[in-house]
Amino acid sequence: MSNSPWRLAARTERMNPSVIREILKLTELPGIISLAGGLPSPDTFPVEAMRAATTRVLRDNPREALQYAASEGYAPLREWVAEEMRGHGVAVDASQVLITTGSQQGLDLVGKALIESGSTVAVESPTYLGALQAFTPYEPEFVAIECDDEGPLPEAMAERGRGARFLYVLPNFQNPSGRSIGAARRAAIVESAQKMGLPIVEDNPYGELWFDAEPAPPIASLWREGTIYLGSFSKVLAPGLRLGYAIAPASVMPKLLQAKQAADLHTPGFNQRLVHEVIKDGFLREHVPTIRRRYKAQRDAMQSALAAHLPQSGPHACRWRVPGGGMFFWVELPQGVDAEALLPRAVERGVAFVPGAPFYAGAAMKNTLRLSFVTVAPEAIERGVRALAAALETVR
Repeated sequence: MSNSPWRLAARTERMNPSVIREILKLTELPGIISLAGGLPSPDTFPVEAMRAATTRVLRDNPREALQYAASEGYAPLREWVAEEMRGHGVAVDASQVLITTGSQQGLDLVGKALIESGSTVAVESPTYLGALQAFTPYEPEFVAIECDDEGPLPEAMAERGRGARFLYVLPNFQNPSGRSIGAARRAAIVESAQKMGLPIVEDNPYGELWFDAEPAPPIASLWREGTIYLGSFSKVLAPGLRLGYAIAPASVMPKLLQAKQAADLHTPGFNQRLVHEVIKDGFLREHVPTIRRRYKAQRDAMQSALAAHLPQSGPHACRWRVPGGGMFFWVELPQGVDAEALLPRAVERGVAFVPGAPFYAGAAMKNTLRLSFVTVAPEAIERGVRALAAALETVR
């Protein structure tokens, strides 16, 4: 019996460690090819641009950069975000932009402001594990909305999503499935949501990482007052800066801001000024295409390796979709194969992945797994997939 005087809140019973973070520990073992982590490639980080911008910020505004700052965020950066979103068809003013400590904080603020204990939150199936972790401490009941290769089915929304506080979606190159929602489906989702009075939280960390075709306009462009939009600088600059943003209707923004103030007062002002200094003159227009080219080559290498080593027909067939962007392949293994049981066998053969079950809010498909391709060289991708196939042979 513990002698600790501390009494944990009941809500902590629902909190669990990140499965992905635990699996990442396996990748520290010698010789492991990690297809597990959803990390951007460090080779894409604009180190020289950051170094030069740091010098300018500390030269021109050192005291302001190192002082406390406004909770809403650095005004020029908020205006940059608003202008960028207007270019994507979202009518937004800088006053509706809140700079967050990564878009993950945006999820937490949404949960804090909108979820009550026992209330319902509708999510895709599967959905982003980090969102489930962010919302869980506020004690919702999750409702999984059936999806096809284009995302949530409007008829499933109408059947299961009624009364939910909001529908959480990642419309572009979703983590974990890699799928994207096309323009017609986005319109149908918005039409169904408007009829139901179901707000939408649109999370878009991967939208700029398209390879084959630019994604459809944001859901927020179709229903401005009914959508909270979350964005991130992590995938186009560097995740270590922890910079994201939330764009919310005027009816919600004050409470998101108050939740932000209670959490950390403000996002680091130095980081905000640094990022604005880097991007203000159009840097991303030159930089992001270099990321796309790199990731597309790695995506193509993984598709070739999967096609070469995993069966696509017969009783042991595997199924996957080729993502048009982003960072992930989602693989459906043969029926009866448990990806969690497969993982240690794969690690023995030198490769790690993320089992799919933790990404489900409802009944999980245990024969699924997620593969990340952006931090691994093409030749290592081929070796990793070959090792995965060898591990799969042992569990058939």
